[in-house]
Amino acid sequence: MATSRSSSGRPGPGGRRGAGAQSGRGAPSRTAKGFQGGKPGAGKATGKATGKTTGKATGRSTGQGASGKTQGSAPERGPRPFASSEKSARRMPATPYRPPHRKRRPKNPPVDRLDQHDPDGVRLQKLMAQAGVASRRVCEEMIEAGRVQVNGETVTELGVRVDPATAEIHVDGIRVQLDENLVYYAFNKPEGVLSTMEDPEGRPCVSDYLDHRKNERVFHVGRLDVETEGLLLLTNDGELTNRLTHPSYEVPKTYLVQVRGPMEKGVGTAMKAGIQLEDGMASVDSFRLVDSTPGHILVEVVLHSGRNRIVRRLFDAVGHPVEKLVRTQVGPIRIGDQRQGTIRKLSKTEVGHLLASVGM
Repeated sequence: MATSRSSSGRPGPGGRRGAGAQSGRGAPSRTAKGFQGGKPGAGKATGKATGKTTGKATGRSTGQGASGKTQGSAPERGPRPFASSEKSARRMPATPYRPPHRKRRPKNPPVDRLDQHDPDGVRLQKLMAQAGVASRRVCEEMIEAGRVQVNGETVTELGVRVDPATAEIHVDGIRVQLDENLVYYAFNKPEGVLSTMEDPEGRPCVSDYLDHRKNERVFHVGRLDVETEGLLLLTNDGELTNRLTHPSYEVPKTYLVQVRGPMEKGVGTAMKAGIQLEDGMASVDSFRLVDSTPGHILVEVVLHSGRNRIVRRLFDAVGHPVEKLVRTQVGPIRIGDQRQGTIRKLSKTEVGHLLASVGM
């Protein structure tokens, strides 16, 4: 009969098995098979119970049988949706898309009481948009802001209708041209071209630069002598031509003048004060030195007189004959960087400012 030893290597008291484990001094190095609690056979029973419990638990979690020996696995299933949600989704109709609600405008007041309202005419904002003022929506905002006048009366109601043939519309004091048959052009006349539409001697004239395919009959506003270059207005608007050329409207014209230098002081002051010519006194509105090179001076002058060759005669009177003369501006219209010998159509804005410069 073998004896057990304690942790110190000495035989336990009485020579019984497991005495060292029971004494608490240390766990035995190897537990005897089937020994638990000092009773033989208890470990075997506990092992069977533990195996059955572990096998059942493992089998349920991994898909094995209760004994843990079957390895067949069941297919995985996702979470099942709530049946009530599916039924409610089938019952609910699809909601149609609705754009964001726009605020309604207040109704316009009746416009029959206005003197400028013509029931058979065209809506004011539509007429302005057709004339190129702005979009119809912007024209409506201009009317509501009190920026539009019809025949001298400010209109703020959107329902006003006017007669395009007789109405005079102004926006911020600028006339809106409604007659589409009226045309306005800027011609950069070269030197050597006559300011006429026809010449019996066959010399170059304005009509040589017009596009005859348009079949537009226009005439020049004022004149430039054959040696002078620059801006010449062309139009078929007779009223505008009369006002631009009439001395009472005093439309300013700007010229660049090249003369021989140097120029003594006081010439500009004398020309602004007035110089006696053969047909009376003449003066310039402004005199400004633009550039100076050895032997030449470039001067800008502005005057409103429309007398024949007035600029050349003024500089001849002060002892500086003109070498080169270019007209760069008439009223609000500028020649800018327009190429010489070309004709361009004035914009709606330019036409409006040109009409306003002569009170139209």
